[in-house]
Amino acid sequence: MKLCKTIFLLAILCAIALDASAQTNGTQSKLVQFSGLVLDGTDQNLFPIPYTNILVVGKARGTYSDLKGFFSIVVEKGDTIEFSAIGYRTVQYAIPLDLPDDRYSMVQLMTQDLINLPETVVFPWPSREHFKLEFLAMDVTPELQTIAAQNVAEETLKQIRKDLPYDGTENSSYYLRQQARQNYYIGQRPPTNIFSPLGWKQFFDAWKRGDFKNKDQ
Repeated sequence: MKLCKTIFLLAILCAIALDASAQTNGTQSKLVQFSGLVLDGTDQNLFPIPYTNILVVGKARGTYSDLKGFFSIVVEKGDTIEFSAIGYRTVQYAIPLDLPDDRYSMVQLMTQDLINLPETVVFPWPSREHFKLEFLAMDVTPELQTIAAQNVAEETLKQIRKDLPYDGTENSSYYLRQQARQNYYIGQRPPTNIFSPLGWKQFFDAWKRGDFKNKDQ
């Protein structure tokens, strides 16, 4: 009786293992290493489009092209890939379902989509003549001169530069530079500037200026 139970349990385990293996093989057979280049195809002068957003539609994952327009991402057969970049028309491409290989390469051309808005000039006064009259009649008191001098003082401008947060372009540029640095030195230790003559010169110049002094004292 125990032998029958043991054989029965072994048969169930083998069936489960075979089913999991079949599912794994089926999933792996759908995976494709999708690589290629994203180029500007507006005219005959083809050039790469860096940092193009490459998104797998409906799966909330993707990548972006490098400075040379190259990209590489793992997708599944039948996936729809969306290419988008600022100033270009969004393009979608469907990975064929009948690919015989697990690698697929292509060159994606994108065309510029620029919208030229009419020029708009904003004046704080109704006309240039009215502004000229008001400017000549303006009485600049010593108090206003003092406020203006304080607003353009070096310490005030330095504090404004320190407290002013990054905008979207600066944040994205900083993030992409950090990612590029991590990818460049992946698997190795980044170099240090301890033996850099330029770094030592900058250190001594900052020391002479008193940048390291405690200003609270």
